[in-house]
Amino acid sequence: MTRINVKLGVGLAVLLAVGLSGAGCTKKSDSDPAASAAKTADKVKVALVPGGAHPYFQPWKTTAGKAKTDFKLGDATFDETAGWDQTKQNDVLKSLAAQGFNAFGIFGVSPDNINSTFEDLKRQGYPVASLASCPAGENKADFCLSTDVEVAAYKAAKATIDAMGGTGNLVHLTGNKVDSNTQRRIKGVEKAVAETSGKVVLIENVTDIDKDLQTAKKAVADLLAAKGKQIQGIVNTAYNPSVASAEGVKQSGLPIKVVAIDDDKTILDAIRDGSISGTVLQNPVGQSYVGSYALMKLSTGCTMKTSGVIVDSGSFVVTKTGLDSYEAQRTAKTEELRKQFDAEYLSCK
Repeated sequence: MTRINVKLGVGLAVLLAVGLSGAGCTKKSDSDPAASAAKTADKVKVALVPGGAHPYFQPWKTTAGKAKTDFKLGDATFDETAGWDQTKQNDVLKSLAAQGFNAFGIFGVSPDNINSTFEDLKRQGYPVASLASCPAGENKADFCLSTDVEVAAYKAAKATIDAMGGTGNLVHLTGNKVDSNTQRRIKGVEKAVAETSGKVVLIENVTDIDKDLQTAKKAVADLLAAKGKQIQGIVNTAYNPSVASAEGVKQSGLPIKVVAIDDDKTILDAIRDGSISGTVLQNPVGQSYVGSYALMKLSTGCTMKTSGVIVDSGSFVVTKTGLDSYEAQRTAKTEELRKQFDAEYLSCK
């Protein structure tokens, strides 16, 4: 992890302890002048903070270093130690602020409660980005840069239905049922199925299986044992189920068409050898890189034209023919997003 320098005084640490000890219990309205005053880029210290360890966020580690160099930041770090607990994530944010970090890109653990955390940080004068996931309801961060998960799930389901020949039984494997993103993904899959006018039947949405790979593998094994011969397609909208279904269907020998999400090596190898049909890629590098850029601009005197704006970071269907070109697509999308922030979302005097 990038070395960090402790520069905040005891007084601010106490204020942050009040502001972030719980998910949104503070009533404080005064901003800290040191936090809110416009800075030069070398005084901006960006913290990228997912809700816990997950393969999806690993590119954020290297992106933090690239952002620090490219944008001449004072520092940039990545911290995944929250352990998928909102109170623990709040404690991590409080600790990072006490160590001198003053701009935050956050994947909130709780979509329903993270807005309180965003508001607490903003009251302290810190710019805040919601990255890779938007809160349920209105977004209280300065902006949200995330996959439009409903669109991505729709693309994945359409690709699966095409691979099935437009007919048959489909199963959807996804993440935490109560997560608003999961509900959006279910809507995207259901939309694609509805467009077949009954030719494709969604026989099950299997939720709560993205906790870890072991959980996903057991769920896939149980599904294939119980219903494998009834299934013509499996669409995945979460990382661990994608890996599990790619492995499980290949080992079973069943003629099930699988479309995954993201670019784990297992998934890419399975596309290459033809055992699965494709994947839908998200843009974690773009989220963290452009998110860091926008946080730097907000720290140095720019403002959002529309506070809380939600920006789609892009999603891309990749089949065997596109395996050698998808990274160039994502790089181009990332640069397009950076220019989009300058032209459409930021106001800089």
